[in-house]
Amino acid sequence: MHSSLRSSAWQFVWWSLGISSVLAAPSSVSLNGSPYEVDNIIARDVVIIGGGSTGTYSAIRLSDLGKSVAVVEHKGRLGGHTETYTDPATGKTIDIGVVVFHNLDLVKNYFARLNVSLVTETGLGSSAGSEFVDFRTGKVVANFTSPDFTAALGVYATQLAKYPYVELGFDLPYPVPGDLLLPFGDFVIKYSIQSFIPFLFNFAQGLGDLLAQSTLYVFKNFGSDLITDLSIGFLTTALADNSLLYEHATAVLGENVLLNSTIIAVDRSGSSAKVLLETPSGLTLVKASKLVFTIPPKIDNLGGWDLSVSEKILFPQFDNSAYYTGLLRNTGIPDSTTVSNTGSNTLYNLPVLPASYSFSPTTVSGLTSVKFGSAFALSDEEVQKSIIEEVNRLDFPGKVPGNPEFAVYSSHTPFELTVPAKAIAAGFYKDLYALQGQRHTFYTGAAFHTHDSSLLWNFTERLIPRIVAS
Repeated sequence: MHSSLRSSAWQFVWWSLGISSVLAAPSSVSLNGSPYEVDNIIARDVVIIGGGSTGTYSAIRLSDLGKSVAVVEHKGRLGGHTETYTDPATGKTIDIGVVVFHNLDLVKNYFARLNVSLVTETGLGSSAGSEFVDFRTGKVVANFTSPDFTAALGVYATQLAKYPYVELGFDLPYPVPGDLLLPFGDFVIKYSIQSFIPFLFNFAQGLGDLLAQSTLYVFKNFGSDLITDLSIGFLTTALADNSLLYEHATAVLGENVLLNSTIIAVDRSGSSAKVLLETPSGLTLVKASKLVFTIPPKIDNLGGWDLSVSEKILFPQFDNSAYYTGLLRNTGIPDSTTVSNTGSNTLYNLPVLPASYSFSPTTVSGLTSVKFGSAFALSDEEVQKSIIEEVNRLDFPGKVPGNPEFAVYSSHTPFELTVPAKAIAAGFYKDLYALQGQRHTFYTGAAFHTHDSSLLWNFTERLIPRIVAS
């Protein structure tokens, strides 16, 4: 796509296929009233902003439906929060981001389309082999055992079943049911499900201050299909490498994937969407009939965008939690032990964030998995320093002195995007969803549903007919 072809014959071929034009010389264009000299112009039916889980799914499905696409991704790979580490010594792979998927036909069909085999994964959330330690002190929490939450989970599921629409998106009834607006801590007390909270906190990581979140967001994060999968098993890749899905998608999409690309300007006025990019091959203009928006709609993430009045009103209302992941070497933690962060003197024994949720063994001896959460964003330096200090404080039988260091580290921040209960009640999501189709743009991604690849693919699948029909 970004080669230096110059002949008029080649330019005719590219245009006749509706794929791209490679310019013999820089061309002058104007976006949002500013002039630019571009090196390449690409024409597509749909330009997709973001090559994470939702953007990649959108690209494959739209391509299969006969639409030409361009995927704009600022990283050097597709996949977003799906990240896989390959241990150089053993060649084994460890997923450090997305670990499992829902056991749904849509998921199975998508993986089959990209020729990636799946297996069933069971036993998630088990506390076998755990040490319960307060990471603030490094000391074992005396006499703590994981509570039996079977009955409480049943009560939770019964209440959740009253709101089946939360599994599909934010198409809420108005007035919004009061329980959905309750701080989850109040919901816990109202329905006496306290015994469920330690498990939920550690399973539904990334929500920040769980008890302060509106119950709506907790229901969406830990929903009915997920509860089903706890019984029947989740899905994961047979080769323990979830990034294979995105590697295969990259091969299918080929030069339609614009990696290492930075958005300079977006102009959705007129008869098409125009996206100006800084790419490894120069300044590139993508013209498309439709734009699919899949990135976090945070204002500081949208420099150069021609935001509408509605977008300028809605997007700044989002707040977000923070989530970080990595693998550590030389921790001194036995390979067979999971160390769970447990508050010694806190409500429901929940750990105090910002902090690591746990340190867990992996399939590679000497490599320990860590997940770190916060109600607000921190610098990578602060997170890594905190994690190392937590490891060095650990003091339990079997733990030996170590010299912890990161084999790999990644920030998944911003994570859960939320708005206050008052905004939800006032119709925030009704107004957000009203953006669909305006100015050639369709919206999907975690902010428009939840941080769950499988459920986002389902949300996107329901949106695709509108994109195609438009």
